[in-house]
Amino acid sequence: MQGQKILLVEDDEKIARLTKAGLEKWQFQTTVVQDFQHVLAEFQQLQPQLVILDISLPFYSGYHWCQEIRKHSTVPIIFLSSASDKMNMLMAMNLGADDFIAKPFDLELLVAKIQATFRRTYQFNQQEQLLVYRELSLSLVEHELYYQQQVISLTPNETKLLSQLFLHAEQKVTKEELMEKLWESEEFISKNTLTVNMTRLRKKLADAGLSHTIQTLKGIGYMLVMPDGK
Repeated sequence: MQGQKILLVEDDEKIARLTKAGLEKWQFQTTVVQDFQHVLAEFQQLQPQLVILDISLPFYSGYHWCQEIRKHSTVPIIFLSSASDKMNMLMAMNLGADDFIAKPFDLELLVAKIQATFRRTYQFNQQEQLLVYRELSLSLVEHELYYQQQVISLTPNETKLLSQLFLHAEQKVTKEELMEKLWESEEFISKNTLTVNMTRLRKKLADAGLSHTIQTLKGIGYMLVMPDGK
C-alpha cells in the first residue's frame, strides 16, 4: 500500500533524513515533525495513515505522544528506538503501539513492517468489514465495537484480537492463533504482549457492561461468549 501519509517523529536529523528519503523511494509520503513541543498539532494537521515514534524526544517522550494520539485516533503507531529492552517494548504495546523496531534498523525491515501494518489495518475484504455476534457488531474499518447504544473505540491491535474471537465465537481460540493474528509474523511475539492487549480490551468491554464476554480458557486461550441476559 503506497502513497500513504506517514508522520515520522524522530529528532536525530541524520536518521530522520535518511529514513524519510528511504520511505519516499517506496512512494510513502513522509513528513518529519519539526516542532517537538507540539507533535499532536502536526499529527492533527497531517492526518497520517501511520506514525513512527522514537521514545527519546525533546520536551516529551514518545510514550507521551503515543498516549495523546490514542486519545484522538486509532492510527497505527510503530516505535523506532534504541531503547529496545523488554520493558520498553511492553510499555509501548501497553500504550497502544502496533509494533516496535530496534535501532540500529534495516530500512527494508522497516518498509516490510509498514507494509504489513497497512495490510492488517486497512486492507479488509469488503464483505468482512462488519462482523456480527448476537448483539455485538465489530467494524474492522472504523475500529469500533457497537453494543446497544454504545460505541466502543478500539486500537488496531484490539480490533485484530476481537475479530479473531468473532470469527470463532463460542469456540476456543488459542493464544498462539491470537499472537499470529496480532503480528502476522514470528517477530516480537510474546505472551506478555498478548496479555497486555487483551487486558486493555477486556477493560473497555467491562466499562461497557460486557465484563464476561471474553472468557479465559486456562492454559489454552480465550473464547467469545455472550453471557445469559445479554
